[in-house]
Amino acid sequence: MTTTQPRGLRSLIPTRTQTTPGEQAASQLLHLRSATVPVPVLTAAAALIAAHLVDPDPATREAAAEVHGHLLAAIEFPVK
Repeated sequence: MTTTQPRGLRSLIPTRTQTTPGEQAASQLLHLRSATVPVPVLTAAAALIAAHLVDPDPATREAAAEVHGHLLAAIEFPVK
């Protein structure tokens, strides 16, 4: 007979039955300290973020500028 209930330590961890892909990715990224990403992917991300540099919302513009700067720095000075 199989059981669907968690056993041992897993039974102490609360879980939701439905999580979105974004929630799953966020929980996986919490512990990520570094990643290797191809430069074309960084370039594409910088291009997508650049559209928000002129957003009417000042908080969005500020966040976009910060992320855009980090992406450009990673593209210009890749870690070896």
